[in-house]
Amino acid sequence: MSIALRKSLHIQNSVPQRSFGPFLLVHALPWLILAAAMRVLAFTGSGPAVVSEIVVASLAVLQAFLTTAQRSIEAAGGDSRLAELDFARQYRLSRAIFWRLALIMVAAAIALALSGFTGAAPHLLGGIDGMAFDQATALGKFWNAAIAVLVLLILVHAGQNDGEVALFAALGQFARRWFWFGGAAVVLGITYIGLGVVQGFVRGAIWNFWQLSDASQFIKNLVFFVFIFSFAMLRLWMTLLILTFGLKRSYLSDD
Repeated sequence: MSIALRKSLHIQNSVPQRSFGPFLLVHALPWLILAAAMRVLAFTGSGPAVVSEIVVASLAVLQAFLTTAQRSIEAAGGDSRLAELDFARQYRLSRAIFWRLALIMVAAAIALALSGFTGAAPHLLGGIDGMAFDQATALGKFWNAAIAVLVLLILVHAGQNDGEVALFAALGQFARRWFWFGGAAVVLGITYIGLGVVQGFVRGAIWNFWQLSDASQFIKNLVFFVFIFSFAMLRLWMTLLILTFGLKRSYLSDD
């Protein structure tokens, strides 16, 4: 990837580059819709089915992240090789990442609860979900950012090693490139907080619209639909924009 990035910088100095970043999310939108639907079912349901719905939602977010990461890395001049994996292998990749992250999130939540922070511990279980949908706490937002960094590093390693998932290799890369990825995680956490404030303001405006407007139920549902997926796509785009920049700079700094 380092060689590809150096070539990219040479090309970018001679050829104007124009693109509209949110277009990178077109292929991720169906996965975000699936994730949102599963989240609604989980929040309104009960019993064992809720666990299955949360798992499906998390897998859908990971698949949206994978799709966007592939295009973001390529747009930055890198070669992730994730496009060489067919859908079945991409799904197996997302599933393998999910179970590893699930163990990390459960372990972190238990450790936080045992430390006496029982109220904050459950927010660590939403590390995957928060990469596309808003978290309630600042701690949760920075945890989302850390998980997003880890997912990207796992995907980069998988793209270079025929889809192999290696958690400890990703952690090793984070330790080696801590300056850029640690900084990216902090910037991303602050970005999540800012997006949360804006999203909360818009959510309040939509609530007032629902209560006071004479518009049809179809229009109200459409406004809510646009609100949910606009912010989900914006959050995912900003996530990959920041992390890809950190990834690119970390590789260039090696040279």
